[in-house]
Amino acid sequence: MEKRSGNWMIVVGCFLLALAVALGAFGSHGIRGQISQDAFRIYDTMVTYLFYHSFALVIAGIIGRHSMNGWILWAGRLFSLGILFFCGSLILLTVVKALVLPGFGWIGPITPLGGLGFIGGWLSLAIGISRKN
Repeated sequence: MEKRSGNWMIVVGCFLLALAVALGAFGSHGIRGQISQDAFRIYDTMVTYLFYHSFALVIAGIIGRHSMNGWILWAGRLFSLGILFFCGSLILLTVVKALVLPGFGWIGPITPLGGLGFIGGWLSLAIGISRKN
């Protein structure tokens, strides 16, 4: 497996980290106090997980540049899917709660799928590091 394939993880992770900082600032200075505490708590959780797992994606990419294997590649994919499903569903839940929109209960069950992606990403990263080429 080509070691440069870790580059996409680093680039995407850096863009997502910039997004996490921007969303965190927007939350603290733009919407705090404008939405319910429950909606803000969901938003804050989303920003926290976006930051941690974007950073994990960068780490996986750096490790992959030195020793790429299938497990490291899967870690990057699973972190990406986790971010999409976990953070994506939480931002949607924040909007739904802030606007008090009925009929969007289907969004909540998406979040645990993202959580499974995060768990799988961390486990894949651990296995990939232990089986370095």
